[in-house]
Amino acid sequence: MTGDHAAPAVYAPSEDTVSHALIDAATYDEMYKASIEDPEGFWAEHGKRIDWIKPFTKVKNTSFAPGNVDIRWFEDGTLNVAANCIDRHLETRGNQTAIIFEPDDPNEPAKYITYSQLHVAVCKMANILEDMGVRKGDRVVI
Repeated sequence: MTGDHAAPAVYAPSEDTVSHALIDAATYDEMYKASIEDPEGFWAEHGKRIDWIKPFTKVKNTSFAPGNVDIRWFEDGTLNVAANCIDRHLETRGNQTAIIFEPDDPNEPAKYITYSQLHVAVCKMANILEDMGVRKGDRVVI
């Protein structure tokens, strides 16, 4: 390898991928520009797209001081991740795929898990953790 660095390759998405995208390239470019020019405003706007138990008033709190790198987003807000990722989708998207699991073994088929199935599995795990004595505020690594 030499000191020359080639520009990274850019791979265009297929027409099928483009036709199913949630936004087009122009919208992406506009959003990216807004995120760079006014990151606090951009993330404040998008932060309001999720449900908050206690809404945030501060978007970000950052320090890049040597020896003290600290980055906090929406630190004064309170939310429930499970409610935002699963519960709020049950009524309208319960039978839609929430997760596609690709096994390590390429001979095994992918598993498609709906929001409803995910909700049942999460509730089971929550009950197991509760039975083990895990309480609000505890940190759990699985």
